[in-house]
Order: sequence, then structure tokens, then C-alpha cells
Amino acid sequence: MIDSASKVTPPLITPSVDPLRLWSHSTPLVEPLHQRSTSANDPLRQQSHTAADHSVNGSTPPRTSVFFWKLRWHSSGFFSNHLELVKWKHLGGSICVLTHKYLWVLREITATDAPYSQWQCRVMYYWYKKFKDEPGSDMGGFTRVLHSGRADHLMEEIPTFVVDPLPDGLDQGYIVLNRPWAFVQWLEKATIDEDFIFMGEPDHIFVNPLPNLAWETYSAGYPFFYIKPAQNEKIIRKFYPEEKGPVTDVDPIGNSPAIITKSLLTEIAPTWLNISLRMKNDPEADHTFGWVQEMYAYAIASALHGIKHGLHKDFMLQPPWDLEVGRKFILHYTYGCDYNKKGELTYGQIGDWRFDKRQYLSGPPPKNLSLPPPGVPESVVRLVKMVNEASANIPGWDVL
Repeated sequence: MIDSASKVTPPLITPSVDPLRLWSHSTPLVEPLHQRSTSANDPLRQQSHTAADHSVNGSTPPRTSVFFWKLRWHSSGFFSNHLELVKWKHLGGSICVLTHKYLWVLREITATDAPYSQWQCRVMYYWYKKFKDEPGSDMGGFTRVLHSGRADHLMEEIPTFVVDPLPDGLDQGYIVLNRPWAFVQWLEKATIDEDFIFMGEPDHIFVNPLPNLAWETYSAGYPFFYIKPAQNEKIIRKFYPEEKGPVTDVDPIGNSPAIITKSLLTEIAPTWLNISLRMKNDPEADHTFGWVQEMYAYAIASALHGIKHGLHKDFMLQPPWDLEVGRKFILHYTYGCDYNKKGELTYGQIGDWRFDKRQYLSGPPPKNLSLPPPGVPESVVRLVKMVNEASANIPGWDVL
């Protein structure tokens, strides 16, 4: 946390201020991308942007992170779960396709190149490559949006686009505010020819091939049980006034996992950043929403722009609460998994056997982690086996 006297404080929202254009005291904090200020006084431009031009080869933005999906439309009006991968080829560094083009994006979970984030990215990228060409997959390219402001040693291993962190003090110790800022920069700076964007996190592992769950006017998200707009209407109304519509317009989602068109994300991103900053400066919102306030900000920004997300419960599973993998697509290992020798969950207490990503803040897990005892749910067993396979096959696993 920073000293309160030194923090940058945007103005609080008042009824006379349109949440789609939230201003600083004297200059635009973030305008719609086509109206962005170039003033040296803009606090989000008072930093070097040379790092944002880093790519896999350290020069130009990566051009290899592309999905190519051929959409098969059912008579029911929904896309098939078995979409056909379009053949493609490189021509002089650019990419030519026959139909819709899609981009897969991974953004970092922290604003630094910390080992904790790096080993998770390596595991995710390993399993992405395993499922990319499987039947039923619409998975094409992959980009890690790294908001540390500098290149790291994974640049040659994982396709990466580097952007700047927020100016010092603006996040007030809440590092997740760098997420929307990273996307504002990436959408503004990168050359993006593709139409759709998937947003994931380093602690996501693909457990099945992922089809396109979204379409042009209807995005795809995951319903989080702890995102409750209706129960927090008093706070929501500070950012989503009644004249905009019922509070039920705010979907119970975060920005990850989600699939959305590039054009809609470009529209949402500055508002998502603005609301995130305002929430952090609103004591009630900051206290109530805590670590997930940036998720609420994305949901509210989507509602302000009239963008709905289809809620897909099978988008993701979260052990130890979800017991089976089944036909879900992503395993999110954010929760610690603790069990006694009988295979009984001891959540909240250190178990005889455990796996918790936070055990490995300073470096990757050791190879060949012990499997959980008999009786532990399939989802937890699958998680450990997948981490073990990745660590056994990724070159230089122990070197971060």
C-alpha cells in the first residue's frame, strides 16, 4: 500500500458525470480510444512506452497469435460445438485467411515478471499446445500480454506482447488494476487483424478442446457465484445509474474467462479501466468488493455499453469444489486443495496432502508432485497429473 498523501485520486462519480467518459481533475484520464489524449499531462502517458513494442523477437508486435474459425450455423441459431478449423498460411509475415479470424489472448495475472506467474503461464501454454489441434478445438494462436513494462526470459518460449504497468501509486497496492490498463494499451498499440478475443489467466489449464462460445453480438462468460450485482445494488448504482436499466443488466461475470469480439472489447476497455479506478477510490466499493472489484468493473462496463454475456457453467471448473472434469473446458486452480489421509477435504486447515499454487510464490513446483490419497475427487487428481506432465516436458522447468 502507498501513503495516502501520495496516491493519485481520480474524481468520484457524480450523477452529472457520464460513467462512459470519466475525467481527471484537469485532463482526460482515459477517453474512448479514438479520442485518446496525447497530452504530456495525461497521468497514463507520463511514462516510457518503448517496452510496449517488445515482442517475441524484441522488435515488432507479434503477428502469430491468430484463431481461424469457420462458423457452422445451426438451424437453432447457435454455433456448433464442432467448428471447422480453416487452413491458413503465412505470406511475407502477414496472414491470409478464407473466413473469420480469431485471436486468443492470455494476459498476465501480475504486473511483474514474477516466477509465481511465469510457471503458471508455462503450464497453461503447454496444455494449450496439447489441445490446440484436437477434434472440436477452435484454438489457434496464443498471446501473453505482459504488463511488467519489460521483456522477460519467456519471450522466446511464449508469444508475448509487453505493455506498461500503471504509473506508480495509481493502483494503490491493488495490482489487478493493471489488467484493464493492459488491454487498453494492447488494443491501442498492437496491430490486430483478428475479430474475436479470449481472455484467460495463468492459473487456467485447458482440460478439453475449447470451441467458440460467443458470436458477434453476444459474448461468452462464466457465472461466478460470488459476483452478486443484485445483492450489492446500492454500490452498483454508483457506477450503473437507474436510468441505464435494471441492475440485472449487470452479468455475474468477470473478464476471465470470456470470449468477446475485438470491436466490443475495444469499446469496453477504457470504461472498464475507469470504473476499476473509481471503485478503488470509493471506500464502500473497495471494502465490499475487495479483490474482485475489477471483475465487477468489467461486468458493469459491459452493461453500460449494452453488451451481454451468455453464462456458460461448463466454461470452467474450480477444484476442490467442482469434483469432475467432464466436458468442461478450463480448470482454474485458484483454491488450495487440502485432504487428510482418508481423502477427506480439510479446507481451511492444512491437510496431510495438499496442493496450493501459493506454496510456489518464488519458483515452480518440483517435478513429480505426489498424487493425492484415494478418495480425492477426479478434478484434483487431474490437476496434479497435468502439472506433473507439464513440468516433466517443459525444458528448463527448474530455471526461472
